[in-house]
Amino acid sequence: MADRRPLTTAHLKARARELGFALCGLAAPDPPPHLDTYEHWLAHNHHGEMSYLASDRARQRRADPRLIFPECKTIIVVALPHTPSDGKGPIAAYALGHDYHDIIPRKLAQLIEWLEAETGRRIAHKIYTDTGPLLERELAQRAGLGWIGKNTMLIHPKAGSCFLLGEAFIDLELPPDPPFTADHCGSCARCIEACPTRAILPNRALDARLCISYLTIELKGSIPEEHRERLGGWAFGCDVCQSVCPWNVRFAANIIPDPNLSSRIAPTLDSLAAELSLTPEQFNAQYKTSPIKRAKRSGYLRNVAVALANVGGEEAARALEKSLAAETDPLVRKHVEWAIRKLQISNSKHQI
Repeated sequence: MADRRPLTTAHLKARARELGFALCGLAAPDPPPHLDTYEHWLAHNHHGEMSYLASDRARQRRADPRLIFPECKTIIVVALPHTPSDGKGPIAAYALGHDYHDIIPRKLAQLIEWLEAETGRRIAHKIYTDTGPLLERELAQRAGLGWIGKNTMLIHPKAGSCFLLGEAFIDLELPPDPPFTADHCGSCARCIEACPTRAILPNRALDARLCISYLTIELKGSIPEEHRERLGGWAFGCDVCQSVCPWNVRFAANIIPDPNLSSRIAPTLDSLAAELSLTPEQFNAQYKTSPIKRAKRSGYLRNVAVALANVGGEEAARALEKSLAAETDPLVRKHVEWAIRKLQISNSKHQI
């Protein structure tokens, strides 16, 4: 029997690249050095209605990753690339195809299987992607995958920020990568200036209550009227701050996106009006493998109504009137009624 080759982090990262991850790094499961930044963010209620972020249990676990998985000796952090955005919507680029919550864990499980074959032993592990009490971008920075930019996104100097993060906690001790300590944002403020709702704060933080991604995904009730026009044509998420970032303009197109994230399930601006006619059964069938299902039909059609009012046009007006006659969901109806009023006011101004 041939001797087993010694496991190296280079072999691990090569296997991660074979699985489609653009980046892979290793971090020790130590308490995050910038936890106070997160606590400050919570103290100012910048998390909005995302109360799960502020629970005592979640905060304790974010403060010490070993509370999540006591056997953990190493955290593998990976980045799966998606198609860069043109910043126009109506759907954030990461959500155009299949749900990354299904794709990344499956790929990480394959990476663990490879590790077990390489080491000849079972690897105790836990896998996460935007699902656990982790400071993911902070972990990625510690694993050497980039710096946290002014728009709060993790940015890699040769890949930009058009990727999604995943983590595997393992009971195998591997040498951690040096943290990424450089800050390449410099004096650039394009993301801050381009944000339609001014959600990006000058201290490298985000007020989620103003962010279009929060308003169209995390917020479950009515979108405040003072924010609706600023949503523009976005119906699920927003990519404006990433689309103007020089690091994405220059490098993101050079990274091969995962085909599962790129296969288009979501609508375009031209087909958005048809979304208002989706029945609950049609919505569930159409978006069962898409991140869009997170907003649920009620939240998604709420967003679509607002986007159509902002985009305007005869097709949008017809779709809204048709929806008002048939829709029974009170949240959707409320936003459809507002959208119709907005278009009527807009049309009357044009006629004067």
